[in-house]
Amino acid sequence: MSHPPSSGLAAVSTALLAMSRQLQVRDVLKTIVVSARELLDAEYAALGVPDDHGGFAQFVVDGVSDAQWKAIGPLPRQHGILAAMLKDARTERLADVREDPRFEGWPTAHPDMSDFLGLPIKDGDETLGALFLANKRCARPEGGCGFTEEDEELLSILAQHAAIALTNARLYERSRELTIAEERSRLAHELHDAVSQKLFSLRLTAQAAAALVDRDPGRAKGELQQVAALAAEATEELRAAVVELRPAALDEDGLVNTLRTQIQVLDRAHSARVGFEAQGIKALPAAQEEALLRVAQEALHNALRHSGGDRVYVTLVRRAQGAVLRVTDNGRGFEPRTVRRAGRHLGLVSMRDRAGGVGGRLEVHSSPGAGTTIEMEVPGG
Repeated sequence: MSHPPSSGLAAVSTALLAMSRQLQVRDVLKTIVVSARELLDAEYAALGVPDDHGGFAQFVVDGVSDAQWKAIGPLPRQHGILAAMLKDARTERLADVREDPRFEGWPTAHPDMSDFLGLPIKDGDETLGALFLANKRCARPEGGCGFTEEDEELLSILAQHAAIALTNARLYERSRELTIAEERSRLAHELHDAVSQKLFSLRLTAQAAAALVDRDPGRAKGELQQVAALAAEATEELRAAVVELRPAALDEDGLVNTLRTQIQVLDRAHSARVGFEAQGIKALPAAQEEALLRVAQEALHNALRHSGGDRVYVTLVRRAQGAVLRVTDNGRGFEPRTVRRAGRHLGLVSMRDRAGGVGGRLEVHSSPGAGTTIEMEVPGG
């Protein structure tokens, strides 16, 4: 391997330092893509992390505007050159990707690309993702310039370190999930012990009051006052537990990143495609953010377990000082007027209670055969 010029080494060093500072997987992916595009002076860069269903669990781009990316549509499937790179785990450097026999065209809104450089990001035998660059920015004499062998060498160095950074970020997230799970378990035991004792005392005191009502009303009144005191204590302990059980990821990552991470996990775990989009969201009061997260989780659970659809989409958009959450599926739907306050639709009652508890509203739009949309709006602070 020839040595790149010092400017190239300095650029690689800067890119590696930028990657090493990130701990969240999404941040690492974005840093890799931005660094690769700047390092090789390309118009476009992308990094795809494959899922187990022939698509991409994550697909991060740079050089494409938000409006363009939205117009392009759903994440790409693994096909053509992208699939070949993931399957064969080899570098592809092409003068014009459109002339390659594996090329299968672009979506309508996709920018036109010609010269192409792509290579896999590998950790041992595991392919963590694939990094793609297109349209080298340079003066284009007759025949064009395109990506060079030196570009390929620089990108290979970047990819090797990208694999380390991505692996470290994944390990960090997994360790944090384990810590959160352990803390949840501890709190659950403490909650069970404390509240069970209070409820047991409450039950005994209520029974004593009932036995005394007829023969000693004065003592019965005292026992009932004790019942009220115990109930108040149990309520306070439950409130304290709810505060402690506020999702740690919300405090650290905020609502948008927490939802995005959870939805990416669901997308990998289910055969249905699960997507997410957020627009203009600013930080909300803690109670509103937790209510939105809990309703999103409940609605996603219902859609993935009961709707029978193959597509679920979550949007979170700003409205005035608050936010609107929508969870939409293309499943079998139901008749909302038949919703009961018990049985299989109890989750809808719980969601309405959560919305009402923070001054918001929740609406259910559905009909048989036409899917379901759960919409929740909350005010700001």
